[in-house]
Amino acid sequence: MALHAKVLCAARCGAHRRSRRDQIPLLRQHEAHQSDADRPQGPGAGFQLALSLTLAAAASAASANSDWLSGIAAPDSAAIGAARRFEQSPYRGTGAGTDFLPLYLYEGERFYMHSYAVGAKFGELSAGRRFDLFLRYRFEGYPNDRVPESLAGMQPRESGIDAGFSAQAAGGWGVAYAELLHDISETSRGSELRLGYKYPLRSGRLWLQPQAMLGFRDANLNNYYYGVRPGEATPLRPAYSAGGGAIAQLGLYGAYRLTERWRLIGGVTWVRWPDVVALSPVVDSRTQRGVTLGLMYDISPEHQVWPEHRPRIARAYYGASSDCNVTHIMRLVCTSTHTKDQTSIAAFEVGRPFIERLNGWPLDFAGFVGLARHKEAGFQPDFYQVNAYIKAYYYGFPWDAHVRTRVGLGIGLAYARRIPLMEVRDLADRGRPTSKLLNTFDPTVDFSVGDLLGARSLRDTYVGLGVAHRSGIFGSSRLLGNVSGGSNYIYGYVETSF
Repeated sequence: MALHAKVLCAARCGAHRRSRRDQIPLLRQHEAHQSDADRPQGPGAGFQLALSLTLAAAASAASANSDWLSGIAAPDSAAIGAARRFEQSPYRGTGAGTDFLPLYLYEGERFYMHSYAVGAKFGELSAGRRFDLFLRYRFEGYPNDRVPESLAGMQPRESGIDAGFSAQAAGGWGVAYAELLHDISETSRGSELRLGYKYPLRSGRLWLQPQAMLGFRDANLNNYYYGVRPGEATPLRPAYSAGGGAIAQLGLYGAYRLTERWRLIGGVTWVRWPDVVALSPVVDSRTQRGVTLGLMYDISPEHQVWPEHRPRIARAYYGASSDCNVTHIMRLVCTSTHTKDQTSIAAFEVGRPFIERLNGWPLDFAGFVGLARHKEAGFQPDFYQVNAYIKAYYYGFPWDAHVRTRVGLGIGLAYARRIPLMEVRDLADRGRPTSKLLNTFDPTVDFSVGDLLGARSLRDTYVGLGVAHRSGIFGSSRLLGNVSGGSNYIYGYVETSF
């Protein structure tokens, strides 16, 4: 699947706008997914395959919806990074704010995982006809870190999770899409229909994409976020019910290729709210502006590293709660467990490797998804948690030929059905909000069972220790509920490839 952007200067484009060497994929693509004509030749081939990470998709196999990370990667590509959002709040007295957004990207042949979305792709992707089913976080709601006077005494309006279906058509004229969203988190219970158009352009190291979108929002959605309930009314804030209405959004997104793997990304947006929102006593302005700046690093291989039937990974672990700081646990300064409560965690995860020996270093990367069970020791019913993360393994130690030893670090997201007791206690003590969705940090160390026992058949089976850590990155991210704090579980595990 080749992802190409149109070129600002078409002098070097072939007939019918066929891609030539001045049209590079927006994300690195494996040679197995390219036609012979698309495969770069000569000593500069690695740079020809470099990604141009962007805030939206590009051209014929591009994004099928308004997700700004959708469709930018070739199959089995991955990237990590961070962005800072500067945005006006629509709520009266709030002003402009900043938000930190951790960026995680994995793009499979038919499945993708982004920082705030997971989805499946269907249709003829190479022909530009694509359909998606997905779950996505909705970035709306009252500010978590500072409550303005206009919202004092009102029940919080939380961000929700939407289930969605989208469809696209693409060609030389650009990319058109439609998507239907509905809240499934029982937050707003609202729905939205979006119609959008994008036109990706590229010149040298620079990639640009202007876009326009209309969103038709129902009364449930608008009233939840911008209405005032009778019990919340005051002399200066009358009760108000917001009906359905349409928003308009214009945006310009871009990326600049700094090096073969580093990309500078950015975007500006302008939103016009409908009358039913603008007339709310808690809304300050009809228009809303935003700017996003970020940096991303491509961890995709330069070529097809793994065979077609590459191995899969399975790992299972069991751990106990610890009130030690995660960095103290990693340094073995503090390793106590069950000091304040008897809660524990058990999990099973499956993964797939996608890079072996990055740049020739003893460094592998894999992606994992899994299901964990929180044992809450009677404090509340036990519950499940979904984990999804990218993990790096380093194994270049002097004794590796005798006993392979790996140090691993996983970074991603964890969504819990309830708030774990450790987090309830920790965050309540500091008066901080809680969140079901948090960042996960998974440091591990393990040893090859086969090397320890002298059994060659078990060389790819490992036993080790790790820390299951959930946190909100110091209260800096709305995606993570502006949580400052979290939980730690020290666990033992078994991991094997099959």
